[in-house]
Order: sequence, then C-alpha cells, then structure tokens
Amino acid sequence: MGPLLSEPESEQAARLRQRLGTRSIVLVGMMGAGKSSIGKRLARRLGMHFADADTEIEQAAGMTIPEIFAAHGEPAFRDGEKRVIARLLENGPIILATGGGAYMNPETREAIALHGISVWLKAELDVLLRRVKRRDDRPLLKAGDPAAILARLIDERYPTYADAHVTVMSHDLPHEVMADAVMSAVERHLDTADADPSGDPPHAG
Repeated sequence: MGPLLSEPESEQAARLRQRLGTRSIVLVGMMGAGKSSIGKRLARRLGMHFADADTEIEQAAGMTIPEIFAAHGEPAFRDGEKRVIARLLENGPIILATGGGAYMNPETREAIALHGISVWLKAELDVLLRRVKRRDDRPLLKAGDPAAILARLIDERYPTYADAHVTVMSHDLPHEVMADAVMSAVERHLDTADADPSGDPPHAG
C-alpha cells in the first residue's frame, strides 16, 4: 500500500476528506464492478492512500490468488482476506478496494462499519461479464459457464451488498466521472447520517 500522486485539491475533495476524519472509504461489489480502477482514481482525487485487498493478500501470502485457491481452498483464502482487511482498516484512513466475496463475511462487514463508509459499486450482469472476460485470473469463474456463475453470485451476494452505506451504479463511464459519483454519494450519506443517524442508506444512479 502506498500513496498515489494526488491531483490539485478541489473544494469538494477537501471538504469530504475533512468530514471523513479517520474513516476509510471501502468499495465493495462483484468482480468486474470497477473497485480497483475507480478506487485509484478516488484516492488521487482525495489525496489518500489506496489499497487493493487482493493485492495485499497476494503480497502477504507470497502467492497469487489462483495459487492460494488451488493450494489451500477458498475457506483458507477467506480467512486470510478477513485478517488483511481488518489490518488495513486499523491503519486507515484509506481508500480500500475489496474482493467480491469479502463483504459476505459478517466480521468484515462489522470492521468496515466500525472504521469506514462502505460503497457498493453495483453493476448489471452484462457489464460484469464483459469486463471479467478481459482477465483469466478469476478462480470462481473456472468451474463452469462464467455467465451462469456470475448470475448465481449476483443472487447470493446482492442482498448483502445492499447493506452497504452507499450504493453507486457502476456504468461504463470514465473513471473520473465514477469517482465524482462516489464522492457525491458519500457526501449525501454523511449529510443524511448527520441529520438522521437512523436514516436509510442513500443510493446513486
């Protein structure tokens, strides 16, 4: 994990970073939702550190994620993922991109809620499928038809992702535009939380 080159600070970025205080922004969602690419852009906008949980896991294990899955299985990977995310959040504030299954772990959700603001980058199946086809390092897609696997994962995960503080639709737009959408959605969440701590999480199109 390290700092990214920051951009000239906008008024919105300065205001949002101040309002975040010690809290991180944690991007959750499916593989192909754009968490890493949007997260890097967001970190540059805010002048914050960026971390990709999958990259951190690989560095800690000295193995790639497909190698971890093959050698130790998914349960061992998930346990390591939980510990790495907890460590990253304790050393925040950061912009954190999580793996697709990370938010399904109750302990990880609790850690994110304690240390940060969760942002679900929600994408439609066709968008996800088009994006994941560009890469061959997705262990969960090796077991059959990618479209069928993604559809099953959507059914399993989207109800839990919906518990995130903020939802932003992940469209095929420039990363700068998506970073702006995340920043605005997080600000709206903070406005709502300040006005009514029991209010429902805001959503953005």
